[in-house]
Amino acid sequence: QAQLVESGGGLVQPGGSLTLTCVVSGISIADYGMSWYRQTSGKGRAPVAGINSSGVKTPSPDSVKDRFTISRDVSKNTVYLQMNDLQPEDTAVYYCNARRIGYEHWGQGTQVTVSS
Repeated sequence: QAQLVESGGGLVQPGGSLTLTCVVSGISIADYGMSWYRQTSGKGRAPVAGINSSGVKTPSPDSVKDRFTISRDVSKNTVYLQMNDLQPEDTAVYYCNARRIGYEHWGQGTQVTVSS
């Protein structure tokens, strides 16, 4: 049974940084495309960063480009999201996602709040 557990969220001031961590068990991230999504109240989940099973990063949306960086450590079966220069509009619940043909898994999410 696949399990994705996010951590690292919290309250940060505008301009600050956070690193989110997604520890994966039950599957190998080397076999899956891994992504980070975020969701604000009343809206659907939107992707903010992705990395395919070969380790190649996929293009990020303009809203987070050059500020958010996804990485992975296959030996630890863990995916990270480094977020810099955070702004109030980045406030959301952030979810880790694993996807391959026929399979998709989600974590429970971690709250990120950007406020002064």
